[in-house]
Amino acid sequence: MSPTRSQAERDAMTVEIGFALLTGVFVAALAFGAVLSPLLFTDPGRTGTGVLLVAAGGAAGVAFVWRVVRVLRRFTGRRAG
Repeated sequence: MSPTRSQAERDAMTVEIGFALLTGVFVAALAFGAVLSPLLFTDPGRTGTGVLLVAAGGAAGVAFVWRVVRVLRRFTGRRAG
């Protein structure tokens, strides 16, 4: 059975989740833009553009999940220690 959390602890977790999601979106947008940046300098054609879009979406998804997990693990590590 877990101990009852105080209102301050619940508020801190809410803020940390919001921070994780917000920075996750920011990092995902950066990853998406970085993968698509070759489109600014070249014209890879229809197939190449499609491949870059899929790769950019995958990179953005991975970057988002990585950032959210990293922030929340660091927060729980601070709380436990």
